Amino acid sequence: MIAIVDYGAGNLTSVAKAFRYLGTETQVTADPAFVRKADAVVLPGVGHFSSTSVIGERGLTPAIRDAMENKKPFLGICVGLQWMYEGSEEAPDVPGLGCFAGRCRRFPADARVPHVGWNQIRITHPSRLLNGVPDASYVYYTHSYFGPVVSETVAVTDYGAPFTAVAEIGNLFAVQFHPEKSDEAGLTILRNFARLAC
Repeated sequence: MIAIVDYGAGNLTSVAKAFRYLGTETQVTADPAFVRKADAVVLPGVGHFSSTSVIGERGLTPAIRDAMENKKPFLGICVGLQWMYEGSEEAPDVPGLGCFAGRCRRFPADARVPHVGWNQIRITHPSRLLNGVPDASYVYYTHSYFGPVVSETVAVTDYGAPFTAVAEIGNLFAVQFHPEKSDEAGLTILRNFARLAC
């Protein structure tokens, strides 16, 4: 069972629907106990970085950390990826989880913001999450802030400057785009994650 963490993010239904299409059992939940006992955890997100403060307010942060420390597969999507950094310029007083070094930044002034629509990923390192996904695949984005390229980055997208499209280390995975809206490439990513949870 995959727990999809409910902290008020807007794309819970579409993420759950995509997993259901793949035949994977999920449960949307705000219950820390359920997050702890799940086989894997997904943290989706749409909107402002400050929305992640609800994760702590609902007592979910310790449960998520426990799942990570117990080597359960964890996937952050969009704002979920950004939360895995140390923080974001979008909400300077809201801490991130600190899985990846650095802070998320707003796109430069000469780039149209938000970055919405289809763009390509460039795979830079071997990745279990991207197994079977062709290099230069198009995926669907909608965001104004981005995570810097770090040692855990396995794929980048260029939009004004390169940014982390996919990050992966051990049991931790993160994507800036929306795999549930990214056609076959996105479904392959979710399928790969579901297999890691088995």
